[in-house]
Amino acid sequence: MNPFDPVRILDVLGRHGVEFVVIGGFAAELYRVPIPATRDIDVTPRVSPANLARLSAALEELGARVRTSAVPEGLAFSHDASSLARTTIWNLTTAAGEFDLTFRPAGTEGYDDLVVDAVVVAIGDHDLAVAALADVVRSKEAAGRPKDLSTLPALRESLGALRDVRLDEVRSGMLQVLRQRRLAD
Repeated sequence: MNPFDPVRILDVLGRHGVEFVVIGGFAAELYRVPIPATRDIDVTPRVSPANLARLSAALEELGARVRTSAVPEGLAFSHDASSLARTTIWNLTTAAGEFDLTFRPAGTEGYDDLVVDAVVVAIGDHDLAVAALADVVRSKEAAGRPKDLSTLPALRESLGALRDVRLDEVRSGMLQVLRQRRLAD
């Protein structure tokens, strides 16, 4: 398994012009929710042929392979815009660590739903959309997996605390988390 470098994954997606929203545990980490650090990054891409073609090119650059416990290095797979669109979830391993594509996270309608309230942060030459913490909570509640349910108290507490925080402070905190992640790798 390759070391987890979420900043590299985000950079590759951004350079390829992929439209997506960061969701799940990494989104929570960007909001500084006090839960265990995630070992993968989950994103919900816009489902359009052009965007999925850009996503396919980014996956190629990252050396993406289908993640499976039977084959630690993952299974090679051929992909393009239409093949990516035929599945609702891709669990991948890349040269920068584990990376999951979820086209319609539990409790949501996918990209168009999540991007509405996403917090957008400028990183380098591109923007990063991070699902609103309320949407992360909504999705984890709907998923109902034990690992998701165990994080809900901390997520809800952080959501309440964010009501008093200015958006520019939230963005600044996210950038700080990204810088710390880059320095750690």
